[in-house]
Amino acid sequence: MKFDRHLLAASWYHWWSYDAPEAGPGWLKLVWTGVVSVLVAGVFTIVGHALFVNLEQWSAATWLQWFGRNLLITSVIGGLTHVLFAAADTLLGRRRIRALRGWRRPAFFMGLPLVGVLVGWPAGLWLALGGTDWWQRIDNSLMLGSVVLSTFITLILHAFFVVHSRGVTARMHATEAQLKLLQAQIEPHFLFNTLANVLSLIESDPLRAKGMLEAFVDYLRNSLHQQRRDETTVGAELALAQAYLQLLAARMDDRLRFEITASDAAREARIPPLLLQPLVENAIRHGLEPKVEGGAVRIEARCLGDRLQLGVSDDGHGLDAPRRAGIRGNRVALANIRERLAARYGGRAALRLEPLHPGTRALLDIPLE
Repeated sequence: MKFDRHLLAASWYHWWSYDAPEAGPGWLKLVWTGVVSVLVAGVFTIVGHALFVNLEQWSAATWLQWFGRNLLITSVIGGLTHVLFAAADTLLGRRRIRALRGWRRPAFFMGLPLVGVLVGWPAGLWLALGGTDWWQRIDNSLMLGSVVLSTFITLILHAFFVVHSRGVTARMHATEAQLKLLQAQIEPHFLFNTLANVLSLIESDPLRAKGMLEAFVDYLRNSLHQQRRDETTVGAELALAQAYLQLLAARMDDRLRFEITASDAAREARIPPLLLQPLVENAIRHGLEPKVEGGAVRIEARCLGDRLQLGVSDDGHGLDAPRRAGIRGNRVALANIRERLAARYGGRAALRLEPLHPGTRALLDIPLE
């Protein structure tokens, strides 16, 4: 895994928002918890000095002493809150938490940090002050000020979370809207070319024209169904790819062969729609169509542990083949897929292109949700 500013930013967004896709290793979330604990400890120290320390008593040693104690307290609170959210992930599941609406959502995202404060604050004080009589060294004003400040910071964090979560959701919807717009621009060309082929075959080869038209109807039915959904199953994606390949097989005759294999568990897995289709189109357009003899396309879907792998292989021209004049490359489609994966899964999903001999394999590696 390559660490760069994009991965760090995605991990930071995920730390703030449950709606953001998970990114980076799990320990990186602990780092962000530590960073925030340091910042909050600084705020506590500044506010505490302003409220309870006279100006003539200010010194670097006093400030560091206060900061050290506050850092220990905020670290206990941050660590406990981190554990509470991790436990909620395990017990409830991230999908159920994301689906919270109405009063349940703020109650959940404000309730866990408040529990962390109410439990972690006295535990942190016990560690910071030590001794069996540590509570006798805290006056009412310090206790009240700490509770009020903790609650205030919790409210600020929750408000930031709500605003940021809406921004993440808006960006995800914008990415999906761009995909649907691109798909709407591509479909008419495919539609007209297919109908032109059917018309040309009606008199010379009516049986072949009928088969192509039936395959085209199946493709349109599956395609329209996919475009109207924000999430689909691998089985539905495979049905769309099969209809598309059957249509092209009727057009290319014996120049195209295809095979689709998938386990039952993989077919039931849920993914964003239209991830597989562009890879199949690229395999045909850039791999097999330039070959006079055509070739074969193989689609595989399988689950490996908590990962889903979708592969599209062809035995056509490979990645190093020269580009044909007048044919657009596949960079736009691949960039669009990678952008959608990043918006949905962060750094947990990837699209890789692997050379075969002959041909190319496009592999989608996606976490199961």
